[in-house]
This record gives sequence, C-alpha cells and structure tokens, in this order.
Amino acid sequence: MNIITDTQFHMGEPSCVAIGKFDGVHVGHRKLLEYVLSAKEDGLAAVVFTFYPSPNALFTGEKQEELTTPAEKRALFAQMGIDVLWEFPMNRRTAAMAPTAFIEQVLVGQLKVKVVAAGADVSFGHKGAGNMELLKRYARIYGFEVAEIEKVCVGGVPVGSTQVRSEVRAGHMEQAEKLLGRPYTFRGTVCHGRSLGKTLGMPTVNLIPEEGKLFPPFGVYFSRVRIGDQIYRGITNIGRKPTVGDKESVGVETYIYDFEEEIYGRSIEVQLLSYKRPEQRFESVEALKEQLAADRRDGLAFFCNIP
Repeated sequence: MNIITDTQFHMGEPSCVAIGKFDGVHVGHRKLLEYVLSAKEDGLAAVVFTFYPSPNALFTGEKQEELTTPAEKRALFAQMGIDVLWEFPMNRRTAAMAPTAFIEQVLVGQLKVKVVAAGADVSFGHKGAGNMELLKRYARIYGFEVAEIEKVCVGGVPVGSTQVRSEVRAGHMEQAEKLLGRPYTFRGTVCHGRSLGKTLGMPTVNLIPEEGKLFPPFGVYFSRVRIGDQIYRGITNIGRKPTVGDKESVGVETYIYDFEEEIYGRSIEVQLLSYKRPEQRFESVEALKEQLAADRRDGLAFFCNIP
C-alpha cells in the first residue's frame, strides 16, 4: 500500500476514492471500503482519502482520543488490500480550501477520480461546506460517478464512531465488537516491565499503547493475543496497577495462557473480549496474588464457553 502524507501526490491511473475519517474502521466503514475494493475489478485503483490530523484536533487544539490510531488504520487498510492511503495534511491553509477547489484540484486533478464513495454525511472543504449534493453536482460536470453508501445498522441503530466510542468507554466490549466487526484492539511492541507478574505467579507481557488511543475503563479483561500468526488466550489488565505499580504510567499488561517464550521487542495485538472487573487497590500483595489466581480460573471458564 502506498501511503501519502503530503499534498503533492498525483495518481498515475484512474481511481475509486473513499472519503472519510474512518475512526474505528467499523462495520459501516468496511461497507464503504468493500465498495471501493470492488472497483479494482474494473481497473480502478482503490484509494482511501482522509485528513490528518482530524479537523476537530486542528481547530480545538485538544488531543483526540481515537478508536484507531494512524498506525492501526494503516495496518487495517493494508490488510484489506487498499492501494493508496492519502493522509491529507490538515492545517490552516488546507482547511481553507474551497469545496469546489477540493473536487476540481484534488479529486479530479490529482486523483483522476472515476468513482467517489462516501456516506450521506460526508463533508469537506472550508468549514466542512462540501457535501454529498455538491459532489453529485460536480460529478455531472467532470464525468465521475458518486456512490452514496448507506449506513450499516446494528440492532436497528446506524453504526457510527461516536456510538462505538461510547461502548468502549463503558467497557461494553462485546457490543463494541459487534459495531467494529472485530474485537477492540491494542497494538504495540512488547517492552520490559517490573517483572512483578512473574513474582506473583502470573508472568505478563507489557505494551505501551500509542499516544491518543482511547482507553476503556481501567480494569481486567478476558482477551486474545496475536503473536505473528498465532492466537493465544489471555487476561489483560489496563491501568496503573494501584497496588504495586507506577501511579503515572498507563499500560496494557497481559498474562498469556500456556505461553513461556521471551518476546521483548516483538509486535503483538491484544484483543479485548470481555470486561471482568475494575482495577482496584488490595490491602497486600498476597491479597492481589489470590485475586490474580481467581482471575486465571475465571478466564479458563470464560474461554470454555466461546469458540
């Protein structure tokens, strides 16, 4: 997959372009992306166009908690088979581009667009004034098609990133998985911890999530861990480990069943399946040790009841 991060890119072939924020890359986004990927059968390059940073981040100046970090989006798009990902730089100058100029210069001029795929609520250009109606009007002028992709509903409710974010913040991992089409996931490189898990009888692997990743409630989760091509069962603690940990740092620490390899420096994926209990402070390390043993037993029971 070709990743573009500046404004000077020009396609060498006609394209089908998906426009959106794609935070979460949820089931609604996937419907849109599947449409774009299907256009490859007609000889069109599959292109994802998104803004980085998001308009909200630019204009509020606040850090945005994301369901999927830029690196995670890149990995998901590459896995799906997207040809080009254009992370269009969002700054005061590019944000001031007129919607008509965006269509004429970027879509038609630089991307050689033949088909634009987007949701009905698509927005672009200065103050987000560009919309689906404008796209369709200019499609007739420049000879490209517009595919308006309908929202996907789960439980009768249209899926959106705001809804997914709400479920993750509430710790409803099963519902978040239904909306995402996959478990809510943390990716990262295994780093050295304080080796306390080994002392407590539950050796763990530690990763520090990318900055800006949305955290669910601190606590203990049943999880799966992908290491290379292998999937393992696990129990994951997210938080600051109040009984024995550093009060400042937030980490993702996972005990992996039936696993004893040293994997420091390797990239792994931790998939959160179900929330078990909140993070809590114990009166002693011994009390913590007893709770961890109970968590491990409960995890075995949990995994006996799922595929």
